[in-house]
Amino acid sequence: MSNELLADGWGVLERAVELRRQGKEFVLATVVWREGPSSGQHGSRAIVTPSGETFGWIGGACAEPVLIREALQALEERESHLLAIGSAEHFGDLPNGTTAIAISCQSDGAMQIFIEPIIPVPELVVVGRSPMARTLCRLASDLDWNTQLIDGPEFSTEAISSRSLVVIATQGHGDEDVIESALAGTPAYLGVVASSQRSEALRGYLADRNISQYLLDSIRMPVGLDLGKTTHREVAVAVLAELVKMRPLLKSARDRELLIEQTAEAVDPVCGMTVNADRSGHPLKVDGETYYFCCLGCRSQYENEAVTTDFAGGATC
Repeated sequence: MSNELLADGWGVLERAVELRRQGKEFVLATVVWREGPSSGQHGSRAIVTPSGETFGWIGGACAEPVLIREALQALEERESHLLAIGSAEHFGDLPNGTTAIAISCQSDGAMQIFIEPIIPVPELVVVGRSPMARTLCRLASDLDWNTQLIDGPEFSTEAISSRSLVVIATQGHGDEDVIESALAGTPAYLGVVASSQRSEALRGYLADRNISQYLLDSIRMPVGLDLGKTTHREVAVAVLAELVKMRPLLKSARDRELLIEQTAEAVDPVCGMTVNADRSGHPLKVDGETYYFCCLGCRSQYENEAVTTDFAGGATC
């Protein structure tokens, strides 16, 4: 997709639909209010991915790092909120729950941005043909989850992905083979419906098959909240309740391959804004100490007040 199209709000929405179809999570940010000179306009939109990449346009060098940081926080917390950016005198009375961040930029503008995390619908794969398995699929479908019910002999690694929540309910009919196939597919969650005694036997078998302790620890077995002796319908409710409870924690398992080393942060000595302590933070070395800035304007202002050494090459400015 071209930069020209991405800069347009409708182009961003098209990209959002594409990411949603692919089952990927992201944040959609929309400018809902602006005042004074600002590169972000009413209705400007941008997408922020879990790796911090942006598509679209919200604002310039001062606004973008704040947006990315707040978007990733919203994605982690899975909660939408309103973000106010700009000079403090522009804020006035803000709605409850608004995150207000005062920044000092030469444009002297202000914006309010609605930050909305988009979380993909869970993909539940239930392996088995028991009444409990069918009930679990029906209950999950009522929550608008994507569900598959697969009989044990028909199950294969190709049926799941790294986003799948897999519940094995084969109840002694080839449990071992199904578990090994599921582990090979590296799902976000793997649980087995079994008694405590059967669970211990399965763990022993898998250990003898040289399954690593790390993978063994990743299996929830027995799966479901412990409700004691229950009917198959109540077992299905207990399993689904655990899946719902675990969903906020499954993100790290599902996206562990996307995790990147956290960038150190620093405070802009001119405007007080928190910025990344890397080359995107316009580094400047003064008397052997490196400072970072939200934009070139702050860097130039600070540079004019000190004898400096260029960060990249060591040349005197």
